[in-house]
Amino acid sequence: MLDEIYKKQKNQSEKSLENLKKDFSTLRTGKVNINILDNITVDYYGTQTPLNQVATVLANDASTISISPWEKTMLKNIESAIAQANIGVNPNNDGEAIKLFFPPMTSEQRQENVKHAKAMSEKAKVAIRNIRKDANDGVKKLEKDKSISEDEAKKAYDEVQKLTDSYISKVDDMLKNKESELLKI
Repeated sequence: MLDEIYKKQKNQSEKSLENLKKDFSTLRTGKVNINILDNITVDYYGTQTPLNQVATVLANDASTISISPWEKTMLKNIESAIAQANIGVNPNNDGEAIKLFFPPMTSEQRQENVKHAKAMSEKAKVAIRNIRKDANDGVKKLEKDKSISEDEAKKAYDEVQKLTDSYISKVDDMLKNKESELLKI
């Protein structure tokens, strides 16, 4: 019974770490990454569709991304979606493809991205703490139902806290690594 609670806590905490990793990938570092476009959706015949499902997205070099739509009629929709996403660059439409030219990042932009990374990691920590609360509620229920003794419950709370601390520390490590990556010139 307790093992199930621990297993569920671990699985959910791992998912929180994966989500944080995904969120971090949308932040721009020194060189461009096509993941910066992950949250952009395009109107594709009345349906909001992720950009990478209507076009080929490639990072040509450290500062340029090119987007080649599979249908030329999509150029205008893609261009307006990128403009609305406000990712810090204006799309350049050459009639065949859209190119995004990213200027070198300023130190203010880097600091702003560090703030975003901290906010993302704080969100992950809150999620992990909520997972801890759910696990503790599960232990309380077992104790209330007399399925486990008071001593077993105390050990279970300690184990839940240990797991929580280890995942919070993983989030802190991920933030530290992302911070150094963002500030590296």
